[in-house]
Amino acid sequence: MKSTVELDIDLPRQQLAALFADPTLNTKWMDDIERYEPVSGQPGAPGSKYRLIPKKGDMVFVATVISNDLPRESRLFLDGSNVTVSITAQYVALSPRKSRLVSEEVFTFKNLIGKIMSFFARGAIRKAHRRHMEAFKRFAERGGQATTG
Repeated sequence: MKSTVELDIDLPRQQLAALFADPTLNTKWMDDIERYEPVSGQPGAPGSKYRLIPKKGDMVFVATVISNDLPRESRLFLDGSNVTVSITAQYVALSPRKSRLVSEEVFTFKNLIGKIMSFFARGAIRKAHRRHMEAFKRFAERGGQATTG
């Protein structure tokens, strides 16, 4: 299942890309993430790994940075117990002070039950993706300060 969200953000492309590609900032804009735990490598560098620990539930993701071609694009692979998510973020300059973030997430469910449930959860998954990207936009436009919603 694929979900794509595009948002125009009042930041130069370089700054937008740097904020989005820095995994140590995830807890400042993802309201459902309790903490970021580095596993290996330089945070944000290709090949580095980290865990995203949720505030509720037990869906821990191990993220691997696939590539960071900043300020153009970054790619991640998230591995959870029941699902994997391939994430591609593209950063497009619209003007010297405005950029577009294009976030594409491809979900692959690991078992039959997950695949069946994903059919019914498509709307909720897309809604959560949009909510995360809008939270990132608020965070970025506030100069990288945590948001409250």
